Amino acid sequence: MKHVKTLGTALIFGSLAFSGASLAGGASGEALSYTCAGCHGTNGASTGPASPSLAGMSAVYLADSMRAFKSGERESTIMMRIAKGYDDDDFDKMGAFFEKQTMHIADQSAGGMAGKGEKLHEKYCDKCHAESGMDPEDEAGQLGGQWTAYTEYQLQDVMDGTRDPGKKMTKALKKMHKKEGDAGIQALLDYYASKK
Repeated sequence: MKHVKTLGTALIFGSLAFSGASLAGGASGEALSYTCAGCHGTNGASTGPASPSLAGMSAVYLADSMRAFKSGERESTIMMRIAKGYDDDDFDKMGAFFEKQTMHIADQSAGGMAGKGEKLHEKYCDKCHAESGMDPEDEAGQLGGQWTAYTEYQLQDVMDGTRDPGKKMTKALKKMHKKEGDAGIQALLDYYASKK
C-alpha cells in the first residue's frame, strides 16, 4: 500500500512538473486566451458591458496594450496586475490569436444621435479609427460595435487625463468636446453602438 501511495504521489508531482515545463514559454495564443475568457468572453467575445471584446482586434494594438498595462503606462484596476504574469512573446501570441477571431459586435441598442455621431467620427476620429472604428487592422483599437459602457469609460479616462493614448487622440477628443460638449461624446457613443 505504501508503494502505491509513493507511486501515486510521484505521478502527480511528475505530471505537474511536466505540464509546467511544457507551458513555460511555449503556451499557444489560444491556451493563453483561456485566462482572458472570464472577463473578455470565450475567444474574446465579451458578454458584459464593462469589458471590451478582443475578438478581431489588431494583434499590434492588443500586444501594445498589454505591454502598457504591464509597465504601468496604461492604468487599470485589474489588467495592470494580470499583465505582470506574461512576457512580450505571450502578448504577441495572444494578440495574434484574438486578431484571427471574428470581430464580436455587442448586442445593444444605440441612442438617437448616431447620425450626428457619424459626422463627428468622420471629422475627429476617422484618420486613426477607419471604417467606423471597425477596421480589423486598426492599430488604434475597435470602437464600432464595442460595448458602449466600456467605450464611455475609455473616453472619460482620456478626457480626465487618466489614460494617455497619445497626443493626437487626446487633442482631437478634447477639441471635439470643447465644441460639442457632453452631447458630442454621447453622439459618438450612439454611432459606435449602431455599428452591426
